[in-house]
Amino acid sequence: MSDKRTKADAAKDMPLVAHLTELRSRLLRIVVVWLLIFAGLFYFANDLYAFISEPLRVYLPEGTSMIATDVASPFLTPFKLALVSALFLAMPFVLHQLWGFIAPGLYKHEKRLAVPLLASSIFLFYAGMAFAYYVVFPLVFGFFTSTAPAGVAVMTDINKYLDFVLTLFMAFGLAFEIPVATVLLVLSGAVDVPKLRRIRPYVVVGCFVIGMVLTPPDVISQALLAIPMWLLYEVGILFSLLAKPMKRSDEASSDSAA
Repeated sequence: MSDKRTKADAAKDMPLVAHLTELRSRLLRIVVVWLLIFAGLFYFANDLYAFISEPLRVYLPEGTSMIATDVASPFLTPFKLALVSALFLAMPFVLHQLWGFIAPGLYKHEKRLAVPLLASSIFLFYAGMAFAYYVVFPLVFGFFTSTAPAGVAVMTDINKYLDFVLTLFMAFGLAFEIPVATVLLVLSGAVDVPKLRRIRPYVVVGCFVIGMVLTPPDVISQALLAIPMWLLYEVGILFSLLAKPMKRSDEASSDSAA
């Protein structure tokens, strides 16, 4: 009988202190890369804010502008935007470091499935943010500015605007992760594809409820979040059908090799 152990088994037998030391090292790398990206973005913080606020500014009535109601807002708001933007840009490196931490404890078939899922999650998160900026923002801000009562000048505070758009960026970025979450649920055995199909009506209702909670109180933005969520759920079901046989094939090949 052979006493050879796989790398996954060896990784699982690592002492807790070694795991914590490696985790600390990877977290420090993440912080360093985050701060380096932030240092590069900070010089362009005002330009970055001008870009992020353009979807609203193009709809502001002539003679009005955005305002800063707090004394430190002209400095702190672009600062915060540069810091958050640096984290968003560092996300591929963050996920790579997390992958490097957990990968030694995974088996071969798990790694083969995890790599495309990680790459897909990065792409989908950025796709959700792009969808929010180029599709949702123009419609939402056009609607809001056109419904202002007579005699009311639309002059949005720069800090409140930033909080608003960051919330929408996060909401759409996470919503676009639905296919990845669906595939993971199927692969883990928590649900199967037939059950995902049976609960489809409840998912559609849930998408609109989530859209109502995460977006402003207007039908346009709610629908623009709910409908893509539902479509991405259908994409997740399709990918689950493809991933399940791949997992069984990998497991079978692993068992035969053993």
